[in-house]
Amino acid sequence: MNINMFMTEEEKKKVSVLLVTLIRDGMDEDEAMAGIDELRLLCETALEGECGTAEFFILTQNKNSPDAATFIGSGKVLEAAKLCADNGISLVVFDTELSPSQIRNNEELISSFSKNNSDVRVIDRTMLILDIFAKHAVTGEGKLQVEIAQLKYTAPRLTGKGIELSRQGGTSGAVGARGPGETKLETDRRHIKRRIEALESQIADMEAARKIKRSKRSGSGICNIAIAGYTNAGKSTLLNYLTNAGILAENKLFATLDPTTRRLSLPSGKEVLLTDTVGFINNLPHRLVEAFKSTLDEVRYADIILTVADASDTDTEKKLAVTQSIINELDAGGKPQIRVYNKCDGLDFLPFGGDEERLAELSAVCISAKTGEGVDKLLEMLEETVNSLTKEMKFLFPFDMQNAVNTLYRRASVLNVEYTDKGTEVTALVDGELAGKFAEYEMKDEEK
Repeated sequence: MNINMFMTEEEKKKVSVLLVTLIRDGMDEDEAMAGIDELRLLCETALEGECGTAEFFILTQNKNSPDAATFIGSGKVLEAAKLCADNGISLVVFDTELSPSQIRNNEELISSFSKNNSDVRVIDRTMLILDIFAKHAVTGEGKLQVEIAQLKYTAPRLTGKGIELSRQGGTSGAVGARGPGETKLETDRRHIKRRIEALESQIADMEAARKIKRSKRSGSGICNIAIAGYTNAGKSTLLNYLTNAGILAENKLFATLDPTTRRLSLPSGKEVLLTDTVGFINNLPHRLVEAFKSTLDEVRYADIILTVADASDTDTEKKLAVTQSIINELDAGGKPQIRVYNKCDGLDFLPFGGDEERLAELSAVCISAKTGEGVDKLLEMLEETVNSLTKEMKFLFPFDMQNAVNTLYRRASVLNVEYTDKGTEVTALVDGELAGKFAEYEMKDEEK
């Protein structure tokens, strides 16, 4: 039964949410509050379209280690229950991942405090992010990835308060209650296991197709560039500005989940491929990294990474550190990177005071993807980086080494081919690997 049936229009327009965090001994309180601010933004993203306005309350617990039963301790849960009863709070969100028993215990304690609290939902940070992903997934692959992550998260939590996979509605719109699909699924874990296996098989087929496309891109000799960064840093806006991609770009967390690849012409006329990727976030749940592995592999297989950061954010450097950590986790930390400080329009103070030398040391540039400010400089840096990855070489292959010529056609940019009485002369733009592989066949100056 949807509780919204019994709510007035005014009640439907407003929802009250309690945000809960644990401040451990020695933990910086500003860091904890930054986590709460991000949690609030996640809630606002999830609630968009579900209600008119949201009012947020904050509850903190100073404790060295989490309570096994409730995470914050039963006394603090009763304090949360009173806050819910006094302020009509219908949704409690913890800034961590809770165990199934912790969710159940919190809901039961809050419900037992007052009959009016019987419909208060308790969710954790992971459930909130999954909810947003379910809301924003557009493509077939994106929806499958989200469903797998949801099922793996939900399976051990089926004994909670009225949890069923296909449920819709709830006390705060559909936040934390969006099921992984339109079809009602059996809650039996064996059914879930079979469903996950079926979905993973479909993802494997899509991944095989993605690998073929990736192989073709690699074989074309065109440089592949991935745009990575914290969610809401302006990655999609940058792709749109550079390529007129026309993809969704909004000032919200996780506005886009699916990778989009477009061709980009550099100032010299040389073409590269530019791919937007799913945004990162602090403490990105590991199951989401796994679920979106095929999407995030666009970062792993890129030749160059544009690391985009929101320069107007007070935690820019911390979020850059999170981005770099995930890039490292994807085994892409050794790739050439250009740090792009976005949203610099209107800033009174640019990163590093706009010091060109300092920015150059960091391979960084200040831009605005909205106005185009600094984008010319970015393109110049991008071209320099692309050129540093390849060099023009001329090879002379014996007639019985046609396979080598075919390899260059697949993996390099072949500029010219001549068939002579000595063999096949090939001029190509090659990367370091191919240059080393065919070094013995390089034509010396006196041979050219």
